[in-house]
Amino acid sequence: MLVEIAIGDAYGAGFEFCGREKITAHNTLAAYVEHELGLKAGRYTDDTQMSIANAEVLLATSHAGSDDFADAYVRCYRRDRRLGYAKGFQALMDQCENGAMLRQRIRPDSKRNGAAMRAVPLGLIADKQHVMALASEQAIVTHATSEGVLSSQAVALMAHVLLYEKARLDDLPDLVAHETGFALRRDWQAEVECDAIQTVHAVSTALLRNRSMSALLCDCVNFGGDVDSVAAIAMGLASISREYVADTPQVLMDSLEDGAYGRSYLRRLDEALAERFPVLASASSRPLADRSQLTSTLDVCK
Repeated sequence: MLVEIAIGDAYGAGFEFCGREKITAHNTLAAYVEHELGLKAGRYTDDTQMSIANAEVLLATSHAGSDDFADAYVRCYRRDRRLGYAKGFQALMDQCENGAMLRQRIRPDSKRNGAAMRAVPLGLIADKQHVMALASEQAIVTHATSEGVLSSQAVALMAHVLLYEKARLDDLPDLVAHETGFALRRDWQAEVECDAIQTVHAVSTALLRNRSMSALLCDCVNFGGDVDSVAAIAMGLASISREYVADTPQVLMDSLEDGAYGRSYLRRLDEALAERFPVLASASSRPLADRSQLTSTLDVCK
């Protein structure tokens, strides 16, 4: 789960709000690309770091609240400061030593997609109402708006029903609507702003119209805009779906960063999550694609 989130995030980060010509030329899955603002190729951003924080909270306690999430966000950032956060939020995080300081200083009135981008791991919780409550608790730390909370709940709920109800992808909009009243779109076409609701619609559209990880990753980037968040969420969800072919190119696996909190750490964290939540182990045990039978990544991305 977390490895796939990081791959989606790191790959999408190279194309975040870039020109269409860059997407056309380089969205081939042949390699990670560097972002013009200085983010190196193969480096993940805040989407993954905050998903790691949420995962660590799940492993640490079964009674998490918003303060636990706030502490985790600051802790993960302070031990591994990295680019990719919004400038204002990063400046705030640089000033904070713990979650209490973050909560004292932040104005959590954002309608952007920060709460949704880190919500996939919350679906591991077995009780659906607990999932909804935790999705709200983690959202209100930074995005205490109806859009922020709803987007977080929609993402966490999609992960939950894929894991525990073995939901079909085509049924996700109805399942989310039943629990939240929110209608996921299947037809998003526009560039994705850094907006909670737009992001969830783009994730839903890409997730429902693809069935292979490689095609999904290309599709997410092709939207344009805040594509690292779209790709991070969608790849995390696809990794736990029985309907998705696990054909992420090996080059993206191998060239994902591997520092102190890189791919090796993410794999260990995934293993710890699978031990704590066995449903993840069963979701991750589906066979890999027979790569000799797959179309080339260049064809997938056309």
